[in-house]
Amino acid sequence: MVERAPVLDGICHAILLVGVAFVCVPLYLAFVAGSLTIAEVQQVPLPWLPGDQFVQNLRTAWTQANFGRLFFNSFIVAAGITVGKIAVSLLSAFAITYFRFRFRMTAFWLIFVSLMLPIEVRISPTYESVANAALPLQWLVEALHLSSVWNAITGHTIDIQLQWNMVDTYPGLILPLIASASATFLFRQFFLTVPDELCEAARIDGASPMHFFWTILLPLSRSNIAALAIILFLYGWNQYLWPLLFTTDKDMATAVIGLKHLIPRADSQPAWNVAMSAALLTMLPPVVVVVALQRSFVKGLVDSSK
Repeated sequence: MVERAPVLDGICHAILLVGVAFVCVPLYLAFVAGSLTIAEVQQVPLPWLPGDQFVQNLRTAWTQANFGRLFFNSFIVAAGITVGKIAVSLLSAFAITYFRFRFRMTAFWLIFVSLMLPIEVRISPTYESVANAALPLQWLVEALHLSSVWNAITGHTIDIQLQWNMVDTYPGLILPLIASASATFLFRQFFLTVPDELCEAARIDGASPMHFFWTILLPLSRSNIAALAIILFLYGWNQYLWPLLFTTDKDMATAVIGLKHLIPRADSQPAWNVAMSAALLTMLPPVVVVVALQRSFVKGLVDSSK
């Protein structure tokens, strides 16, 4: 039996209300600022009541930042990162958990240790690999002296140069981010809770490893996949550094990059009303995803903690 304590309940509710205020008050102020004119938004203090220019500011932001194209890019990038991370993490966790090969735990700990690498360490090599994805093959060509071999065989002088530039492309924005050590660790921990009898029964029935993965492990992982998909979609949608580094074409930028260009600078018009309305517009798709998949998210968290 749970004993009710009115004083403790009041304290808990007060803490929750303070937390809600910390979250909602900035959003409300952004909405108020996004509904005012430029002259009104510069008033000190800022008005607490919304104005009547919110729709007009949204239209201005949508047209000025070309949000139609940027939202499409953000959706492609977020969906690609989500699908890629889940697919790679599922397969890597499956291999580490159920296959007995040499240096299996070494591979797992190498994946886990990659969580400790700061993002600054990976910027230069990642950009180099995106600027020329064929660079490993180029190193192989140079190591084997294939150009000299070809020249000796054919008698024609030729310099073999392999180039695959993925800057300003969707693969360049998605592929460097599809590896996830945290997702691999979470799926591995879940696979360890699956009874060994299921694997033994599948092996006795003659099921192949991939058949066991598709018919047993994948259905059991649906709740975890749904919960992780929401987190990864938010992660992909809010990406700022990678699109900023890997895109030079404005049509390949994302919504977050478009929002950054709307922030007033020292030598520009202080259109904070347009920037605030654009910020609310940019956060709308993640909010819709979280609200629509809230039950799956909670169920996945509850199932993963059992």
